[in-house]
Amino acid sequence: MDFDLGRSIGWLFDFTFYYPLFMSYVWMCGGLYYYFHYERKDPAFDQPPPLPSYPPVSVFVPCHNEAANLHETVAALRALNYPEFEILLIDDGSTDATPALIDRYAREDSRIRAIHLAANQGKAVGLNTAAALARYDYFLCIDGDSIVDPHCLRWMMRQLLSSPRVGAVSGNPRIRTRSTLLGRIQVGEFSSIIGLIKRAQRTYGKVFTVSGVMVCFRRAALHDAGYWNPDALTEDIDISWRLQLRHWDVRFEPAALCWILMPETFRGLWRQRLRWSMGGTQVLFGRRAVFGQWRHRRMVPVYIEYFTSVLWAYTMAAVILLWIAGLFVQIPAPWHVDTLIPGWHGVVIGTTCLLQFAVSMFLDRRYEQGLGRNYYWMIWYPLAFWILNVFTTLVAVPRVILRGSKRATWVSPDRGIRAQP
Repeated sequence: MDFDLGRSIGWLFDFTFYYPLFMSYVWMCGGLYYYFHYERKDPAFDQPPPLPSYPPVSVFVPCHNEAANLHETVAALRALNYPEFEILLIDDGSTDATPALIDRYAREDSRIRAIHLAANQGKAVGLNTAAALARYDYFLCIDGDSIVDPHCLRWMMRQLLSSPRVGAVSGNPRIRTRSTLLGRIQVGEFSSIIGLIKRAQRTYGKVFTVSGVMVCFRRAALHDAGYWNPDALTEDIDISWRLQLRHWDVRFEPAALCWILMPETFRGLWRQRLRWSMGGTQVLFGRRAVFGQWRHRRMVPVYIEYFTSVLWAYTMAAVILLWIAGLFVQIPAPWHVDTLIPGWHGVVIGTTCLLQFAVSMFLDRRYEQGLGRNYYWMIWYPLAFWILNVFTTLVAVPRVILRGSKRATWVSPDRGIRAQP
């Protein structure tokens, strides 16, 4: 019995150590393959190749209390290097100057249309309203604080026009807020998490989620999937799954850049990551049927990857609790955790983490000059963000269970200390 107990606890400790290492190398291999197979021979991001045609595009900008950011967002959209597009600014029950700003922009530019919702009904409702009113059959959806690159739409339309089965194309968000340690760490995180993992998932089959801050859709695909779900906490994760379960292709376009604001306080970061975690957990509970249907088999690896990451968070929390308990009571030897201070295993994890960030920054160097200046801040990523992800996951699972079916409204998030791209 003692032997079995010790072996079981050994497996627990091994899992907490080896899982992030294994996934890191999976992501690096997949990301490098994507780069050499799809991306390496592309021209510079500011020199998009010509398209066979230029279908007009409707741009959706859902806004809730975005008065401080909207001017920069609209200015960047007006400068898009694309022949024909319209901009739909959607006011979702804002209580600041956003409605007046939207009306002013609509008067100033005939390409801009104003949509007003009387009350805050959530981003999904705003997007669905815009889809019903849009004139064109391709939708570029961005957040109210995003500054898009002038060439992004050409790159995204290249993917959509390459095959009639491409239903959505995710852009490549870059971080504007980098005035604090948290901001600088997120610069590397978005290269590693958004960039590297999306490249790897695209290589291996299916993408867990598009980036909601900038994504381009085909109207026919959205119609087939039922548009956006008002009950989804993260509408981008939900629509990504529903599109792919309807056998639409979801792609990542690294040359389609936009610059975004992110939290630079622990409170703001906690609220953001908790929402992301709850959105992912909704998928775990709502998409279990992928295991019972052969036609959905390609979504199974993506489901297992996220499920295992949730399981890892709970096992890591168990290790932390065992260590804390050992400070006050006698713990049986197989359960005893001597210390959480990294030893040789910490060196291995830290080295692998830095290698992953080095690979991701190598892949993204062509899209952002001076990206490497943030590299050495990345050594803090496992300490700060892994712990944050563990505890947001612990909180997210019971919250989703208790929440049930309920419309997801929104509040203005922490946008950090603003900086120009």
